[in-house]
Amino acid sequence: MRPARPPSSRRSTAAACAVLAVALAFSVVCGVALGPVGVPFDDVVRHLHAAVTGGVVEAAEAGHYRIVWDIRLPRVLLAAVVGAGLSAVGVAVQAMVRNALADPYVLGISSGASVGATAVATTGLFASLGVYALSTAAFLSALAAMALVYLVAGRGGLTPLRLVLTGTALAYGFSAIAMLLVFQSPRGEAARAAMFWLLGSLGGVTWASVPVAAAVVVAGTAYLTARAGHLNALAMGDETATTLGVDVARTRRALFLVTAAMTGVLVAVSGAVGFVGLMLPHLVRLVVGADHRRVLAVAPLAGACFLIWVDVVARLLAAPEELPLGVITAALGVPCFVVLMRRRGYVFGGR
Repeated sequence: MRPARPPSSRRSTAAACAVLAVALAFSVVCGVALGPVGVPFDDVVRHLHAAVTGGVVEAAEAGHYRIVWDIRLPRVLLAAVVGAGLSAVGVAVQAMVRNALADPYVLGISSGASVGATAVATTGLFASLGVYALSTAAFLSALAAMALVYLVAGRGGLTPLRLVLTGTALAYGFSAIAMLLVFQSPRGEAARAAMFWLLGSLGGVTWASVPVAAAVVVAGTAYLTARAGHLNALAMGDETATTLGVDVARTRRALFLVTAAMTGVLVAVSGAVGFVGLMLPHLVRLVVGADHRRVLAVAPLAGACFLIWVDVVARLLAAPEELPLGVITAALGVPCFVVLMRRRGYVFGGR
C-alpha cells in the first residue's frame, strides 16, 4: 500500500508545475521571437494563431511567417521535447544505478549513436535518405549499442555496478571509433559537422523530427512516472526494494530498455547534449524533495524550459554562427555542480 503524501507536498508540487507550465509557454514564444533575425512578440503570437486557425497572412509578412512557423517553432518545440526527455531519463537512471553522477549517457547509448552519425557525416552513409540519413544512422547505432550493453551487462544480472562499468567501457570504445572516423575523413567540413553534432545541435530541425521524438518522450515519461514508486525503492538499495515487494531484476531490465530507447531517439534528433540529464534532477530535488513522483512531475517541465533558453543563447551568442548546445550546458552545469558540492545540506542523489 502506498503511503499518502502530505497535502503540503502535493500543493508545492502542483504549484511548481503550474509555474513551470506558464514559464514553458512564455519560453516557447521567446524562443520563436529571439534569434539573428528578431520577430516582434505580437507578430509571433499573431502568426502562430493564423497557422493554427488557418488564418490569412499578408504577403508582406510571409518572410516572418516562414521564420516563425517553418524554422523556429519546430526547433523550439524539439528543444522542449529533448530537454524534458533528458531530464526524465536522468532522474530514472540515477535511481536505477544508484549513482548521483549518472546521466542518460552513462549507459553508452549516446556514444553508440555518435558512431552512426559520424559515419554519415564523414563517409556519406545512407546518403539516399537525404536529411534523414544522420538521425536514422544515429538511432540504428544507438539500438545496436543498447543491445550490446544489455548482452554484456546482463550475463550476471543488470546490477548497478555492471551497468555503469559496461556502459562506461563501451562508451570509450564507441567514442574511439567515432574519433577515428573523424580523423581519417578527407573532408575537413564533414569532420567539423560531425564534431558539432557530437556536442549537440538543433540546427536544420524540421517538423518531421518533432512528432516521433515527442511521442517517445511522452510515452516514456508516462511509464517512468507510473514506476515512480519502484524508483523510490531502487534508490534505497536492492535489498530494501526486494523487501518492499519489487522484482528488482525485472524492474531494472524494463527501466533499462525504456531509458535506453528514449536516449537513442533523443540523441538521434539533437546529438549528445550534456549536463541536462545530470544537472536538472539534482536541482529539482532541491525544490520538491527526493520522492520520484514529485521529481518526475517537475523535472520534464524544468528541462524543457532550460533547453529552450540554452538554444536561444546558442543562436544569439555568436550570431550569425551557432554554438553547440553542449558548450552552453557545460558552461552552466559546471558552476552549478560546484555550488551544489559546497552546500552542506545537500547530498547527491537526494538520500
